[in-house]
Amino acid sequence: RAFTRLELRCPRALDPRPSWTLGEVLTELDALEATRRATPPTPLKQQPEWASGGSARKKAFVMRIEEEDDTDEEDDNDNEAARALVTGARFSCNDLECSSFEESGDEIECGSTSYHLMEKRSIEKSILLELERDHHLKIQEEVRSKLSSLEVCHQNEIQRAISAFARLQKYAESRKEIDRRLDVQFQRKIAEVLDKHLSMVQRDHEQKSQIVERRIRDDAAVEEAKRREQSMKEEKIKQERARQEAEARQKATAKLAADAQKAAYEAAQKEAAEKEAAKSRAEAVSTSSQIPQNSVAHATMATSTEIKSELPGIKIYADSSALEAESRRRTLHDQVPSNIYLSKEYSRYDRQIGKSISKLMPTTDSVKARASELIKALDGQDCPRPIACRLFADKMISIVKSRNPTDKTFGKLAFACGYVMLLVTNQVPDAMDYLLAEFNKVCMYTVPKHLHALNAQARNTDYFRLIGYQEEDGKLQSTEKYLVNVVAYVKLYAAMVQTEIKGVRHPHGLAEGWKWLAMFLNTLPAIPATAFALHAFLKVAGFALHKKYGSQFMKILDVISRHFIPALKAQGSKVHPEAINNLQNYLNDKIYLEEPEGQYLAQQLLSKMFL
Repeated sequence: RAFTRLELRCPRALDPRPSWTLGEVLTELDALEATRRATPPTPLKQQPEWASGGSARKKAFVMRIEEEDDTDEEDDNDNEAARALVTGARFSCNDLECSSFEESGDEIECGSTSYHLMEKRSIEKSILLELERDHHLKIQEEVRSKLSSLEVCHQNEIQRAISAFARLQKYAESRKEIDRRLDVQFQRKIAEVLDKHLSMVQRDHEQKSQIVERRIRDDAAVEEAKRREQSMKEEKIKQERARQEAEARQKATAKLAADAQKAAYEAAQKEAAEKEAAKSRAEAVSTSSQIPQNSVAHATMATSTEIKSELPGIKIYADSSALEAESRRRTLHDQVPSNIYLSKEYSRYDRQIGKSISKLMPTTDSVKARASELIKALDGQDCPRPIACRLFADKMISIVKSRNPTDKTFGKLAFACGYVMLLVTNQVPDAMDYLLAEFNKVCMYTVPKHLHALNAQARNTDYFRLIGYQEEDGKLQSTEKYLVNVVAYVKLYAAMVQTEIKGVRHPHGLAEGWKWLAMFLNTLPAIPATAFALHAFLKVAGFALHKKYGSQFMKILDVISRHFIPALKAQGSKVHPEAINNLQNYLNDKIYLEEPEGQYLAQQLLSKMFL
């Protein structure tokens, strides 16, 4: 037998393109699978004769595998030597499926049939295997050539794409250059049009400016004419006011002269009336308690005079200077009718002033706004100054009626009113006399003075109206409500007196408050009404008086403790216990050392505001 040359079916050289893409590999595998299926099937392998039961010792086993192609001479020599030695079977590796393309899916059913390396093969099978191998190699070459052509085509496509992109970029740059030139040209045209428009606008503006200037000159001429006319009117008003003031001074002089004559007449008859006066003092308990009080305080009782046009049996307790000041203020106050607000001509100013005061709140902004509004209203040219001051005083004092005096916030409101009154009277000094006249009218203890009824006959309705009782539903108010009003009016007066703003002159300040306190203790009797009034004044103005007068104020408090309070206690059940307790608590707790609520903060802010 001849020996068959065995070769590995896998190619010796590696694939020239190892880095294939997944798509290319799948395409290649599909092509190989199609080729394999088109190839005729390999004959079934037959079991070798030596494996079918023959003795292995009868035949020798010779296997020769050539790894490289040798020359024909070496093959012939080897074959002859082999034949001379032993007869063997040809060996073929057709049963070993070594191809890398057939390892992917189907494996030969080698588990059920055992194969051996040596197997008897025919020449036809060997030729068939060689043809199959050549066919596989041919397919591989075709695949490689096709891949090479595809790669070349791909490279060509890339070059064409790069070239197209370069052309496109060049075209874009050329378009940008064209657009830039067009843009520059368009901007140049816009600038020319804008320049023309601005020139036209400037010419129009100049023309309008000339027209406005001519109007301004004409308006200035008209305003100048109006100002001259207004100045003439103001001059006439000033002359009229001066005439009215001269008449008022003449009336006041005449009044004082009449009072002087009356005082002289009363002084001439003083001796004759001393006995009757002594009896009346003995009958009045308050009068008997006032005599030692005033002697200890080293003060003298003011002369008691009958109020003109009043019922007999009523006496005044007041200082003569206080009565003179009250008379002067009342004369000035009465020059303006009390019902002036009903006039159509001045009712508008009354509503304006009343509206401004009604909006007053205990805050800095509110005080500033209301003071500015009131100063502007009082300085108005359309309303005469006396009428404006009378309306201002009436509305300012009537805040006690419009607000609740028993409310805890009334104390703060009183301080706010004090600041408003100070700021207004600083700019309009005439308004202070009208304010004081209104205070004296609604509360006699702001003078200070006291009207005492000597007998029960004198204590009639007219007497109660005279001392300040008000009517409610046709009847006189109760004593409790009367005392509440007295306390409210005295608090409002004390708030005005104690108010101080740095840089603002006060026409009726702490000096007048100190004078009022001295006259109050020297001339007025110790009764419930005076006790409530005294406590209200000390509660509001005591801190400021102690701060300014120090030890002198402490002497005043000592007089109250040693004489005024004992005189109240001496009257027994006639005195309301609250009147005594208020004064005792004020002295014992030293409330005069405590700053009243709502005073200091507002004072500091207003000081900075009006400097």
